[in-house]
Amino acid sequence: MNDPKSSLGESTPLVPPLYQSSVYTLPDLDALDRIMNAEAPGFIYARDGHPNARQLAAQLATLEGADWAVICGSGMAAISAIVLATVQQGDRIVASNRLYGRTTQLFGAELTRFGVQTTFVDCSDLQSVRTALEQPAKVLFVETMSNPLLRLVDVPALAELARARDCLLIVDNTFATPVLTRPLELGAGVVMESLTKMIGGHGDVTLGLIGGRGELPLQVTAAVSIWGLASNPFDCWLAERGLATLPLRMRAASANAAALADWLGRQPAVARVVYPGRPDHPDHELAKRLLRGGFGNMLCFELKDGRDGVNRFMRLATGIPFSPSLGATMTTLSHPGTTSHRYVSPAERRRQGIGDGLIRLSVGVEELGKIQEEMAKGLT
Repeated sequence: MNDPKSSLGESTPLVPPLYQSSVYTLPDLDALDRIMNAEAPGFIYARDGHPNARQLAAQLATLEGADWAVICGSGMAAISAIVLATVQQGDRIVASNRLYGRTTQLFGAELTRFGVQTTFVDCSDLQSVRTALEQPAKVLFVETMSNPLLRLVDVPALAELARARDCLLIVDNTFATPVLTRPLELGAGVVMESLTKMIGGHGDVTLGLIGGRGELPLQVTAAVSIWGLASNPFDCWLAERGLATLPLRMRAASANAAALADWLGRQPAVARVVYPGRPDHPDHELAKRLLRGGFGNMLCFELKDGRDGVNRFMRLATGIPFSPSLGATMTTLSHPGTTSHRYVSPAERRRQGIGDGLIRLSVGVEELGKIQEEMAKGLT
């Protein structure tokens, strides 16, 4: 009597429905067995899977060029799920020494408690990676474009090195998104995305994605369920809405970012601008080879007056909100030294070039002139 399908007749909803239920009813134990044994489709408990996650995963798998995809409760949950599924006590990870601060904490501190060691190397230096992989490693972990200074890695070359050593290459593609590059097509074993950012696109979801080719490893779905890394149906429903406009938003924001980077380079208060689309970026040629349709919506600029300059900019350019995340339709700023890399040692921040005056800008889709007008207030 409560079957929603029976009331729809020959019509179907234009917008996918939201399935808020945490549990699903079954007619008998035979139906339960068929679902549990993957002999028939269906759902039992939302922590193990629900329709909104499955539908979002299917669309993202197509976009990523993946055979399978799993939605998790956050980007860090996605990284945790694939690590839990692939490494165990005594194993070793090789990771980029330019990662998001929490990812660095996970590899460098948390996993050591479970007997998993991580070797951090400059993954822009292929010889350093080759040397690091001379000792057995289960995982090679990199970001397509590093957070925050947008250093790129040569994914095809890294994939070749990883394959030669029977090592799984995992690529965090959050900054690029599959609109600009698809790591699986470049040879990566697993792609990871924080859907919280550009893919969700509206600052109102917290989700992550892992995807790959071949058969879905059962260890991945087990880790998501056992460790409680599952997604929320409402967030999945919202992310699917954001996915529909992702290519339009990504290209518009990338065009804004490219123009804004050049404009910032002419401002007297700015000491340097970091953007892969600029010829002075150390990975500009690699970016031209790996990225298509733009160089992304993220850029950094450093103010000459350090932290004082950042405070002054924030107080005057109030139309550019301080938001320690990224990927919304509006332009926002963050301060890596006190947010994403707050728990990284001062020496490591200096090594990476993350100074007190560095601002990370997530460029939105507003009219470029309005962004420049607002930012000019803080650069006086």
